Amino acid sequence: MKTKLLPLTLVLLLAMLASCVKQNPRELTLTQGVLAVGVEIGYPPMEYYDTDGTTLVGFDIEMTLAIAEKLGLQVNFIDTTWDGILAGLDAARYDIALNITILPEREKRFNFTKPYIDSSMTIVTRKGSGIEIERPQDIAGLRVAYQGDTTAQYFTDRLREQGINFTSFAYDKITNCFNDLRLGRVNLVVVDNIVAYHYATEDSIFEVTWQGASDEYIAIGLKKGNDTLTEAINAALKELFEDGTMLRISEKYFNRDLVSSVKRFYQ
Repeated sequence: MKTKLLPLTLVLLLAMLASCVKQNPRELTLTQGVLAVGVEIGYPPMEYYDTDGTTLVGFDIEMTLAIAEKLGLQVNFIDTTWDGILAGLDAARYDIALNITILPEREKRFNFTKPYIDSSMTIVTRKGSGIEIERPQDIAGLRVAYQGDTTAQYFTDRLREQGINFTSFAYDKITNCFNDLRLGRVNLVVVDNIVAYHYATEDSIFEVTWQGASDEYIAIGLKKGNDTLTEAINAALKELFEDGTMLRISEKYFNRDLVSSVKRFYQ
């Protein structure tokens, strides 16, 4: 009897697996047909309001809209604080969270798509400040700003563990870091190179004084175990890399190619 039922059991299991693989992306989200997106608005050039104060723009915004179009989904962007963005995934406030650096401790708690961009740690000062940073340890004795609970903070924490002494200023928004650098309240800002070059343009008062290696990979975060939606987004990203959309958006917001270096993850 068991020998006769085994093939039927296998057929049923295979049918169930095939059903999962072919599942409509519209049925994978918290609200059917809508991709709820957790995002910290106010992190240019990734996600921010345009000059009209109401239109949401940025690299991540256009990329997410393109992903949703591939999956046949509408998008609901949900503004959240950076320090609570991952907790929002756990609480099922949204389906995905944008602009999350992949870290080993985070991978234990959350799903991640393949990287869609890489970045490096960067130090920005005011032009004419006379501050020279040849290596990160040169921030000793200076007033250092960064956005709290980000890789910039982890970077400076490691310097402090090495015995480098400086005064820390942690902000909830990266815009506040640069506002205080503009006003001279801090000596420098530690931030990823994507944001650094957005502020340190040729005609601005800021300049990049040090940049590290490109060793941080940024991806979309999802709730742990949400594998089917993760793979659906990966497939959409692969198409966006192949059809040139990712490069076009990169050149639009960064004036350079910051995405081709991670295209290998989709081959």
